[in-house]
Amino acid sequence: MKKLSITSTIEEYDSSAELNADDQALLAKAKDAGKNAYAPYSAFHVGAALRLENGVIVTGNNQENVAYPSGLCAERVAIFSAGANYPNVAVNTIAITCASAKFSVNRPLSPCGACRQVIAEYERKGGKDIRIILAGETGAVYIVSAMKDLLPLSFEADELKA
Repeated sequence: MKKLSITSTIEEYDSSAELNADDQALLAKAKDAGKNAYAPYSAFHVGAALRLENGVIVTGNNQENVAYPSGLCAERVAIFSAGANYPNVAVNTIAITCASAKFSVNRPLSPCGACRQVIAEYERKGGKDIRIILAGETGAVYIVSAMKDLLPLSFEADELKA
């Protein structure tokens, strides 16, 4: 029997004030996007902002629906929008924030499994790692250098081939 060793490297900052100006601006765009989320059922607002290789910033927010699971997460809204409007431009960085009308979010929350898989797919599509910035309403900020640090054994297209 072999044992796999999987390690992750995640940088932790005490607050967004410690980030460089570009990352602060991207995080601010994500927070603004989250304010426009359609979340009448959960009151949990998620915003995402991604910076493409050409410098364009694309935003998204969660969109709920009374017929769960018909809604869509902020990360996928932003990535699919970028893929539709800039199909051959790689994603450099995605910032993801969350806030709740019911409680205070004082730490970063990571993307759900479906969003992790989509980000991993777009890393492969773009041929480069995507940096991920995670933040709550207050508190620490995490920076992940690539999706493999959050989803080390992602499903890949090669696994569909015989």
